[in-house]
Amino acid sequence: MGDSYCSDCKRNTEVVLDHAAGDTVCSECGLVLESRSIDETSEWRTFADESGDHDPNRVGGPVNPLLGDVGLSTVISKGPNGSNGDSSLARLQNRGGDPERALVMAFKAIANMADRLSLVSTIKDRASEIYKRLEDQKCTRGRNLDALGAACIYIACRQEGKARTVKEICSIANGATKKEIGRAKEFIVKQLKVEMGESMEMGTIHAGDYLRRFCSNIGMNHEEIKAVQETVKKSEEFDIRRSPISIAAAIIYMLTQLTDSKKPLRDISIATTVAEGTIKNAYKDLYPHSSKIIPEWYLKDKDLKSLCSPKA
Repeated sequence: MGDSYCSDCKRNTEVVLDHAAGDTVCSECGLVLESRSIDETSEWRTFADESGDHDPNRVGGPVNPLLGDVGLSTVISKGPNGSNGDSSLARLQNRGGDPERALVMAFKAIANMADRLSLVSTIKDRASEIYKRLEDQKCTRGRNLDALGAACIYIACRQEGKARTVKEICSIANGATKKEIGRAKEFIVKQLKVEMGESMEMGTIHAGDYLRRFCSNIGMNHEEIKAVQETVKKSEEFDIRRSPISIAAAIIYMLTQLTDSKKPLRDISIATTVAEGTIKNAYKDLYPHSSKIIPEWYLKDKDLKSLCSPKA
């Protein structure tokens, strides 16, 4: 109820709000003062016995097509009878068990790990899909679930063209070691090969896949990042038998030596998660081709002699 001016009564009268029709009606003469009005109040409903003035709960969790019930199942809350739930019903529900509880927990673990690496939702969904395929084969029991989840994320990153190093994955794997993640990855590839009847496509890793992230970690400017990208592209013309991540780290180290603020090898190693010895070996292979792979426009005001000669 509220007050509003009625043109028939020629004065302010009490009005009634008809929320179903969206009408504002004069309580004395019945004149519709306003029709099809928009209700700007809260749209949610609460069914709790005790609730405050504001209940932000509008809907349940998001729909998950990987679950049998699509994530729309009902959970009876635990609590004392009458106020926050029925404990007897909650016990009965738990006694029945949830066949997909382990799957839901695995999806949550994968989502948490992906969030800590700031991965996009497409990678998170792809990793969950890979894990679901393993679960359907009943082959996850007795295995390190943290390692399996981390390996799913590693494979999903490669398939989506956003490769991450094993060390980066290991840093968010809840204690799973590099070796455990590697074994889990090989296990997943083997199992899915049996399912599909052919090898699983994981995507090819290139040195350029890591560049922008590594350069950002070091604090390189736009011009330096562009030079690193062109150098990596030209280096592919030569037979450098090193891993893509080692080549990326070595080229970043090489170009930082041409700037006034030279970065120590230790800083490059920390930013790229590549061991100092590995960077040195890749740098040794790249050094003879430095004049051919580094862009000419970047060398205009720089001297290649400032590059340190690799030790034999």
